[in-house]
Amino acid sequence: MLFAHPHSQTKIHNNKGKMVGSVQTHFSHFLGKDHPSFIAMAMQEIINHHKLTSLCTTTLEDQMKKFGAAISMFVIFVQLTSSLPLPGWASWSVSPANAVLFSPETKLPRTGELALRKAIPANTNMKTIQDSLEDISYLLRIPQRKPFGTMEGNVKKALKIAKDEKESILASVPADFKDKGLELYTSLVEGKGGLQSLLGYIKDKDPDRVSVGLASSLDTVAELELLQAPGLSFLLPAQYLKYPRFTGRGTVEFVIAKADGSTFSPAGGELRKTAKIQVVIDGYSAPLTAGNFAKLVVDGAYDGVKLKSTDQAILSDSELDKNIGYSAPLEIMPAGQFEPLYKTTLSVQDGELPVLPLSVYGAVVMAHSDVSDEYSSPNQFFFYRYDKSFSGLGGLSFDEGQFSVFGYTVAGKDILSEIKSGDVIQSAKLVEGLDHLVLPES
Repeated sequence: MLFAHPHSQTKIHNNKGKMVGSVQTHFSHFLGKDHPSFIAMAMQEIINHHKLTSLCTTTLEDQMKKFGAAISMFVIFVQLTSSLPLPGWASWSVSPANAVLFSPETKLPRTGELALRKAIPANTNMKTIQDSLEDISYLLRIPQRKPFGTMEGNVKKALKIAKDEKESILASVPADFKDKGLELYTSLVEGKGGLQSLLGYIKDKDPDRVSVGLASSLDTVAELELLQAPGLSFLLPAQYLKYPRFTGRGTVEFVIAKADGSTFSPAGGELRKTAKIQVVIDGYSAPLTAGNFAKLVVDGAYDGVKLKSTDQAILSDSELDKNIGYSAPLEIMPAGQFEPLYKTTLSVQDGELPVLPLSVYGAVVMAHSDVSDEYSSPNQFFFYRYDKSFSGLGGLSFDEGQFSVFGYTVAGKDILSEIKSGDVIQSAKLVEGLDHLVLPES
């Protein structure tokens, strides 16, 4: 299956006892198929000890001690040969690389909006302000006693940077947008939905108002950052100038129709025969992929195209003419880098994470080429229906870092779950960002 992890469906048939089977199932999921001899050896050791205690006439306490020793031996082997962190074994080191997959605290963006904000190549002072505010989002998830003191410190830090670095922040805004930039800056620092208001909500210890105020401040930050990023922050390799490219952000609106004449039931809305989905495409991180997609949309290539629904994705019809569109190289921007990698996947297990993660519900992604996984399909794309149950312990998709992600669904995400195979893209239009589409010279 295209998206399922090869070990996610592991089944253990073991007639030596439910406990042994459950232990093997649990650890083989993490150790994978590369450790069969180790698993067999450890399981056999447990079984041998179990048989031994059955034959002995010692007390039940002695039997439990021996069985416990076997379990301890098994755990030690696991700890020495895998990266799996076990409770109570803090003194054993776990490499940061493998901890990415196993840690539930992995701070990969979990929404398209957050991923898009973090992907804007803006002024470094604005990025520091943004990071300080984004941390509050994680702090708000803490149940019961929330760390309002830490949140207050984060906002004060953001305010100080905003005031101390005002000149630098506004100097990064192009001359044509200076007035708009000053307006946004003032709103952020002094406005009703800005940092001063957010600070007040935190002092009142009102998590609901903090959440609303935080969203407002982050929206303003993103608007100001977009003004500071009028184009690409890097030069494309010369060999890729033959492809269409997208040098900023754009919005594509899809109208989806049911093939069987039934209706969509959007959240809080009336039943409709068609439904709208809006997608923001990001040329900052995936200029070639977004450029090819934008040109296809402008050319009307997706109008009337059928969709295929699977558990984890909604794919456009693969029967579209292969000569339509460009088979651009796989394009992934690694976090912390300033330009994308081409024809190269990321090794998540080695700590490599993308700026635009796949592990977000509604991610918009190009499928792989039929010829080579180093290239994307010229026209087939999919909406990714991220599901944590198909992911690792860190919440990362097992296919993370393997595809060219170029945007996210920002409106109509609730519709994605209602799309079935055979439903049709009635129309797809580039409603914002046409000026960012650069076509190759003929």
